Amino acid sequence: MTESDAPVDPLEGWLSQLSREPDFDAPELRAYDAADLMLLRAAAELRDPASGSAGGCAGSLVVIGDRHGALTLGAIQALGAEGLRVYQDPLLQERALAQNAHRLDLASRYDAVSELDESLVTGATLVLMQLPRSLAELEEIVWLIARYADPRVTVLAGGRDKHMTRGMNEVFARYFGEVTASRGWRKSRMLTATELLGAAPEQEPFPVWGRDPDVSFRIAAFGATFGGATLDHGSRLLLRTLQDDPPAVNPQRVIDLGCGNGVLTVSAALRFPDAEVLASDQSTAAVRATRLTAEAAGVANRVSVRRADGTEGGPEGWADLILLNPPFHTGSTVHTGVAHRLIRAAAGALAPGGELRIVFNSTLGYRPLVEQVVGETRQLARDRTFTVLSAIRRSEPAGGAAILK
Repeated sequence: MTESDAPVDPLEGWLSQLSREPDFDAPELRAYDAADLMLLRAAAELRDPASGSAGGCAGSLVVIGDRHGALTLGAIQALGAEGLRVYQDPLLQERALAQNAHRLDLASRYDAVSELDESLVTGATLVLMQLPRSLAELEEIVWLIARYADPRVTVLAGGRDKHMTRGMNEVFARYFGEVTASRGWRKSRMLTATELLGAAPEQEPFPVWGRDPDVSFRIAAFGATFGGATLDHGSRLLLRTLQDDPPAVNPQRVIDLGCGNGVLTVSAALRFPDAEVLASDQSTAAVRATRLTAEAAGVANRVSVRRADGTEGGPEGWADLILLNPPFHTGSTVHTGVAHRLIRAAAGALAPGGELRIVFNSTLGYRPLVEQVVGETRQLARDRTFTVLSAIRRSEPAGGAAILK
C-alpha cells in the first residue's frame, strides 16, 4: 500500500482532515506523513498509566519541527496530551498548525514557543520531533534538550528514510547513552534516544560565525539557517552581477526576499549606502542570523528584518530592487511552487521600473514566469549550475502578481 492510498486506521483517518494551508499546497502533498504516525504510536506506548497521558504531567511533552500540526494535534487527539509546548521554525507551518487547531477547537491545548530556547524544553520528559535534514539544526536541538530537559527525557525523532543518515545517530549519541533505530515502515524510520549522559556543556553551539573572501563581513548562522555561515554559490554569482552589471538607477529601497543568513541583505546595505534595506524570511533561524550579520557589519541601523510570508507587511510597489535566491523545496519535498510564490510576491512589491534580480538552479527554468509577472527580462550570468536574471517591472504588474497578504 502506498502513502497515497486511503487511511488505514482511525488515527490516520483523523490526521487526513488536516490542511497544509496557508503553506504551499499541491495535490501530491499532504499535512502528515508516516513518520508522524510512527511517532504518535510510539508515544502512545509510553503513556503514563498514572496520568493517562504521554509524557506524564501537563507541560512535560514537547513537539519540535511539526510540519502542519499532525504531531501536536495528533498527540492531543490520540494521547490526551495537555499543555504541549511546540516550536516550528517556518512561519507558514506555524500558521498551518494554528489554523488546524482553531478549526478543530484544540487551540487552547498547546502553547507555541517563539524561539528555540530554554523555555521550550525545560522539564520535558518526552520530546516528539520530525528530524531536520541538517545535522547542524539537529545538533542545536539535541544540545538544547540535553542542557535543559528533565534527566529522564525520552526523545522520539522520525523522518523519511531517504533523508536520514548515520550522522543523526552520532549527534544523539554525543548526549544520550542509548540510541536505537526502528525498522523502516512506509519509507520512514524513527530514532529513540534515552539515558541522558548528563547536562550538555554550558557553551551553546550556535550561533556560529563564518567568513568568505568575497564579502568583507562575518556571517552568522543558527542550525536551521539556510546555507549555514557561508556564502552559497548562487548568492555568490548574484553578488558578482551587482558589481559587474549594477542596477541602472541607484536603489533607495531594497528587499532581500528570503534572507537566509543575511549575506545579500548586508551586501546590499554596503553597496548602496543611502538605501533602506528590508530583509524578509519565514524562518526564525534566518531572521535571527540576518540580524546578527547586519549588527556585526555595522549596518543594522539601515536594515529592517522581519519574519514574514514573502513580502507581507510591506508596502506594495515600494522596492527599487529586490534580491531573490528562492528555495526549491517545501520542508523535505522538492517543489518549484515555493519559488513561484515568491516571484509573484516580488512583482507586487516592486515599484514601476524597479528591478528583480533572481538566481536559481538553471534546470528549473523560471524565466517564463519572471517575464510574465514582472516584465522585460535579461540574463546576467550563467554557469554550470545557476542562472541570474534581471527583470524590470512594467508599469502595472501582470494578473496574479499582487503582493502577498
